[in-house]
Amino acid sequence: MDFPVLYRRRLIPDECVLLKDDEILYMDDSILVTKWVTLKPRKDFHHGYSCYFFKEGYKVSQFLSEDDSLVYWYCDIVTYLHDKTANSLTVVDLLADVVVMPDGRVDVMDLDELCEAKEKLLITDQQFFTSIKQLGNLVKLIQDGDFSTLTDKLIKHISP
Repeated sequence: MDFPVLYRRRLIPDECVLLKDDEILYMDDSILVTKWVTLKPRKDFHHGYSCYFFKEGYKVSQFLSEDDSLVYWYCDIVTYLHDKTANSLTVVDLLADVVVMPDGRVDVMDLDELCEAKEKLLITDQQFFTSIKQLGNLVKLIQDGDFSTLTDKLIKHISP
C-alpha cells in the first residue's frame, strides 16, 4: 500500500504542518497507525504512537516517556481531508481533546479554544457540532469502560 503524506491542520493557531517525521506503521479503511518522536524536546514525554480512527473522528495517542512508560493517552477530536490525487491526508484538529491518565482519571480539554474558534468564526457550524458530537461519543465510550476498544487497536499494530 502506498501510504499518504500526512499533514496536521490546526485552527488555533492557524497552521498546517507536514508530519514528515511520523512513520506510518499500518493503514486500512478504518484506521492509520503512526510512530513519532516529539518535534521539540520535552520533559513530560518523549515519543509515542497514534491511531487515527477515520469513521469515529478521533486520534488516540499513547504518550510515552524516554523509558517507554505510559505518561497518558491523549485523544484529539478530528476530521480528515483525503486528497487522492496528491495522496495526502490532512488531519483537521477540531480543538476539543480528552486526556486519559494511567490511573483512569479523565480530563476534557480545550473547550475554551473550541468556543473561541466559534466566536471568531474560525470554525464552521458543521465543524463545531461535529466536534461536540464526537467528543460526547468519546466521553461516553470512556465512561462505559470501553476505551480499550480504541487503545487495543493501536497496541495491536505496534507490538512485535
